[in-house]
Amino acid sequence: MKRRKHTGLIWTIIIVAIVVIGGIAGFAHHRQQQAKTVTVGVVGLTNQQQKIWDQVGKTAKSKYGVTVKVKNFSDYNQPNKAVQNGDVDLNAFQHTAFLNAWNKANHGDLQSIGRTVIAPIRLYSKKYNSIKDLPNGATIAVPNDASNESRALYVLKNAGLITFKKGTGKLATIADIDKNTKNLKIKELSAEQTARSLNDVDAAVVNNTYAAPAGLTKKQTIYVEPLNQDSKQWINIIVAKKSDANKQAYKDVVKAFQTTQVKKLYQKYYGDTEKTAWDLNLK
Repeated sequence: MKRRKHTGLIWTIIIVAIVVIGGIAGFAHHRQQQAKTVTVGVVGLTNQQQKIWDQVGKTAKSKYGVTVKVKNFSDYNQPNKAVQNGDVDLNAFQHTAFLNAWNKANHGDLQSIGRTVIAPIRLYSKKYNSIKDLPNGATIAVPNDASNESRALYVLKNAGLITFKKGTGKLATIADIDKNTKNLKIKELSAEQTARSLNDVDAAVVNNTYAAPAGLTKKQTIYVEPLNQDSKQWINIIVAKKSDANKQAYKDVVKAFQTTQVKKLYQKYYGDTEKTAWDLNLK
């Protein structure tokens, strides 16, 4: 009788152990599955961009077992905060200069984990066909965030419309303008407003994120930003928190983006308006 009780106790312990181990294994599997789902924040998601991210997700899932989810934001102020707060895992909307400026202003620790594309920005006008046609005192709209305003001013400089004071660095401001022979009036607007302002101003520097949805094309383009060594800071990147930068699932998303299939989609949808940059040789 005692032996039966002893045997029954052993089996009870074994069953409990199996249940506990199974529960731990199930929980570990659930955590592993969570880790394999990566949410990426983007801005102004278009149908073309959705198809590109669909391709990224397809590659990430088939080659690395990673599920990619995309969360769309309406403006540039949100995605970095979302990564910093853990609301999304990564974001893919900004260039290096924008990230550096954001980190400095917000005491952030976000960092690039991979290059995506570079999108030469353009000076658009609905009133004039050439920068030579811009009248004296013309009003030019530019984005008002630090990095994109600097980029827009460099566009005006390269177009021969303004010059900078000696010693001006990569982050230029209106205060750095030296010569302004056409007495241009620089109107600072939020980046998402520059395209909408074209009916009210003579020209505007518009980021590609907002140019395409606004229906801006080569027809309204009067100057295109050149690509050279100075363009490195304008290369778009995939961004993570510094503490998460080495997570394998995040690296896998970068690898899934940097593929021949994605390159072909950019060529198909954007032609020369956006160039894949992970293998770009800037001279």
